[in-house]
Amino acid sequence: MTTLLTIEGLTKAYPGVVANSDVSFAIAEGEVHALLGENGAGKSTLVKMIYGLVKPDSGRMILHGHPYEPAEPRAARAAGVAMVFQHFSLFDALNVAENISLGMESPPPRRQLAARIREVSDAYGLPLDPDRTVGELSAGERQRVEIIRCLLQDPKLLIMDEPTSVLTPQEVEILFRTLRKLSSEGTAILYISHKLEEIRTLCDSATILRRGKVVDSCNPREKSAAELAELMVGSKLQTPSRPGATPGEIVLDVAGLSVRSASAFGTSLRDVTFTVRAGEILGIGGVAGNGQDELLAALSGEAQARAGSIRLRGTPIGALGPNQRRRIAILAAPEERLGHAAAPDMSLTENALLTGAIREGLTTRGFLKWPAARAFAERVITAFDVRTPGPANAARSLSGGNLQKFVIGREVLQRPEVLVVNQPTWGVDAAAAAAIRQALLDLAENGAAVVVISQDLDELMEISDRFAALNEGRLSPPRPARGLTMEEIGLMMGGAHDMETPHVDA
Repeated sequence: MTTLLTIEGLTKAYPGVVANSDVSFAIAEGEVHALLGENGAGKSTLVKMIYGLVKPDSGRMILHGHPYEPAEPRAARAAGVAMVFQHFSLFDALNVAENISLGMESPPPRRQLAARIREVSDAYGLPLDPDRTVGELSAGERQRVEIIRCLLQDPKLLIMDEPTSVLTPQEVEILFRTLRKLSSEGTAILYISHKLEEIRTLCDSATILRRGKVVDSCNPREKSAAELAELMVGSKLQTPSRPGATPGEIVLDVAGLSVRSASAFGTSLRDVTFTVRAGEILGIGGVAGNGQDELLAALSGEAQARAGSIRLRGTPIGALGPNQRRRIAILAAPEERLGHAAAPDMSLTENALLTGAIREGLTTRGFLKWPAARAFAERVITAFDVRTPGPANAARSLSGGNLQKFVIGREVLQRPEVLVVNQPTWGVDAAAAAAIRQALLDLAENGAAVVVISQDLDELMEISDRFAALNEGRLSPPRPARGLTMEEIGLMMGGAHDMETPHVDA
């Protein structure tokens, strides 16, 4: 195979941390090449250098046999390098064609562009209507917009960062068919994912980073997922475990809850009913955009219900706001970690203070207790192995997975009676995901009622006592997770809420 991109000795350092140290590897034309590493291993910095977002301190890149030094993403795109980011960069109020044109240097007239979008999307099995408003699209369809925008540039190297984190199993298969077709046509793909079974299924080769350095390379198809995880972390992976226990009394009781979405493109909740007992984990699955954000907002106190009730140990709490609910030990960790769960430009100490002030006693008569706040932040960093120079660093300076560990740890260490988390391990490496899941299991074992909202069905089946699915704002009756088949789960996620199921809430 002909080498497309060669990376030799790339190094990039920031104050207090070396993100990449003497990184070298090569990508061939038509190759699907995995870039693996735990959170903070340097994957994001490396692909940003390839895409022209970051300038390396030393080392060089060779593309098509010529020196490659992109000063900005525009130069990278002109050289045939495209990237689909983990977080979509789309405007909800604009249609598909308008969003795609914004990412093009010289977009053609709208009618020609619409025809080209239909042509390319059909050719690659990613059907897309250029006239649809993006705010009305599912997460999978939004990703198609990002991919088609890249494909219209005829890339020779396509970088994909956690592309399946918000997709259904069916959408993942469609994506993989598209990537295989691109690969057969000679397009190289640099693929970042923490879903190791996907890596084994899709990728031809893998480069493993650990603390900024290349530590190994392999054919992932010749390794098990556990072996790949151990190469990433340098030690044996611990599988989450929890001794079987009988749940206690009902702690959280939600009945007939209806909430109007704050977003014009959101999904309102309709007649949601469930209970969670002490020591129990209720897993809630569903395709993105079916009311997950609205449910967390209703339970955390950010949104007020139009109808229905929320009770904590029999006491109505539906009228209480977020801070009042925190005071009575109802805590939450939303999906959007940067901007909702954490303030990007605030330090980790300040972010610890934002949600921990009440439960951790970080204020006195209106004055902030900075030493106590710093100590709390340090406790989170230590307990959840957050890779950062220290609590003074801004939230946005952390990798996505490390910020996720900080956000979850900040809530878990406040000893909640009820914890609601949305996408707890999104974008987190295998070892960190196992640690977060173990923390949730330990929390439940200590008597907390835990609600885990996730699109990762394997995660939900691993830790949940009962499972329910959200579809268009309605929640299926919760069922015991043990023994559920993927067919039954698929029906629940597809809206078959009237399946005959045993009543387990009483």
